[in-house]
Amino acid sequence: MLENAKRQEGTKEGTRTARMNSSTERTESPVDPKLLEILVCPMTKGPLEFDGGRQELISRSAKLAYPIRDGIPIMLPEEARKID
Repeated sequence: MLENAKRQEGTKEGTRTARMNSSTERTESPVDPKLLEILVCPMTKGPLEFDGGRQELISRSAKLAYPIRDGIPIMLPEEARKID
């Protein structure tokens, strides 16, 4: 019985690990690449650059960085971070 309990525990642990790995994958590529191709800065209508490290879309012309939260770009100028 003890071995059976350990096996079940290992299965639960394995499931937890798999879930963590899938959420890690989402962090690496949070936004659909096709969406990134069509998004533009709402202020300048200029192109955006994806910054994977900071999870932001950068508008060099507006000098703003729009955050990406849970895989969703927040394209509101009042939510954007000012950059130099």
